[in-house]
Amino acid sequence: MTEEKAKYDVTQNELFDVDEYKFEPIKGYPMLNWRGKRPFSSTQYYPAQLKEIHGEEVDGWRNKIFWGDNLQVMSHLLKEYRGEIDLIYIDPPFDSKADYKIQLKFRGATTANDRTLFEEKQYTDIWTNDEYLQYMYERIIIIKELLSSSGSLYLHCDYRKNHHIRCILDEIFGPARFVNEIVWCYKSGGSTKKHFARKHDTIFYYSKSDSPTFNVLKEKSYNRDFKPYRFEGVEEFEDEIGWYTMVNMRDYWEIDMVGRTSSERLNYPTQKPEALLERIILASTKPGDIVFDAFMGSGTTQAVAMKLGRKFLGADINLGAIQITTKRLMNIQNALKSTRKSELPLDTTGNELIKDLYYGFEVFNVNNYDIFRNPEEAKLLLLESLEVTPFRQGSVYDGEREMRMVKIMPVNRIATKADLNELITGFDYKAFEKRHASDPNKPVEKITLVCMGHEPDLAATLKKEVHPYNIDVDVIDILRDKNDLQFKRDSEAELFIDDKHLKIDNFYPMNLLQKLSFQKEKIGDWRELVESVMIDWNYDGAVLQPS
Repeated sequence: MTEEKAKYDVTQNELFDVDEYKFEPIKGYPMLNWRGKRPFSSTQYYPAQLKEIHGEEVDGWRNKIFWGDNLQVMSHLLKEYRGEIDLIYIDPPFDSKADYKIQLKFRGATTANDRTLFEEKQYTDIWTNDEYLQYMYERIIIIKELLSSSGSLYLHCDYRKNHHIRCILDEIFGPARFVNEIVWCYKSGGSTKKHFARKHDTIFYYSKSDSPTFNVLKEKSYNRDFKPYRFEGVEEFEDEIGWYTMVNMRDYWEIDMVGRTSSERLNYPTQKPEALLERIILASTKPGDIVFDAFMGSGTTQAVAMKLGRKFLGADINLGAIQITTKRLMNIQNALKSTRKSELPLDTTGNELIKDLYYGFEVFNVNNYDIFRNPEEAKLLLLESLEVTPFRQGSVYDGEREMRMVKIMPVNRIATKADLNELITGFDYKAFEKRHASDPNKPVEKITLVCMGHEPDLAATLKKEVHPYNIDVDVIDILRDKNDLQFKRDSEAELFIDDKHLKIDNFYPMNLLQKLSFQKEKIGDWRELVESVMIDWNYDGAVLQPS
């Protein structure tokens, strides 16, 4: 690695900061300016909380989908997947001011179920003061970092912002990395007398280097006269439409949208047809390559990748998108489990066999952590997010950070003076005595207490209890000092077993209830709030593994 490259590797910031990933400066290509444009030269690491496991690993790989702001999800992915992802497809909001939500009806009233307060903030902020362009700018920079040297980006947009997005892509990737402007034409949608009917979207195709993976795809080219071609050496075919030859695919794609009666239809507002993603994935990946969609939506990219023997990652800020994608992938997973290797299809060129189907997947939270159900897991998340080196069990401390001993206080309530008893009784006072004798003016221990709210005299109380020994006590209050981390309460349910049957008496999705401002007793039927029920008979309180 060169010195120039080395200086952009992971660095550690000062107290309260975690691993920070720095990016090489943009190299002075023609730039688009907007009000409030800010440089984006680094991002911090966010830990991920594993919530569900579906299916087994294949060759040591299990696919991953993440619930969270994709900027933070991609910051998490940098640690393991920087320069490793072969294809990234994104279909971001088009700055249409549209409000894409799945609607649920409760006793005649309608509300949106797929955004918590955490999610709502992320999406309402980007439609003001050119923040949409800054929003896309920052995400495209990280996307470039994630792509492999032979990787490709396909960015889906429309007439509202495609001219701006093209400028941002040129600035970040460089004009030489532009490959194609693909026009996707469709017939659905309304008509107008005010202008030509808008019946296409734009997909910009950029590469990370000058040698991206690209597989030539073929399409039918019909003879308008419905007569056989008479050119020597040209292979010709006939179907119900007429005579045709197979030619290299063009950048003008006519693919129908998902129809109302289509078996693909999931009633998700921005759902794209599988045929569109199949074309992109086949063109720019090989079997076993990693595909990532940072605006996952209904999970079309993930569904097609699973069917085509590609590994995948996905992210979405909408909890509804995570739930719909999970259910969709489980259905595909069940169908693929019965597929024998001898039945796997040929790939792009017709002669490359798909060797494996990667149907196992995991679901994670990034920076929207469930902590109250499992305090031990919350402790591990805090240790990871603060970059604390953990100690083995049995130590009075939980780990060490920057030459300070770290103790994680109770995370499901405000830390009180009574919570200090474990520390006070567990201190090594003989070691304190030796250190005090060696240098009476130096603290015998430097301690950092990590909590989520605390009594104001917590540090003073601990110092008083170990007097005459001098200790240096610092308190990190996550709610005060790490406001970039988000925590939430998990859903709750009342259930019981009756004659070997599991019965659900009531269900309380805390974030949804908070948003609806409903009280528990006002919900007429808990089934109005549930998309599906998954059962793990061996649930450990942290990771769901449905049978």
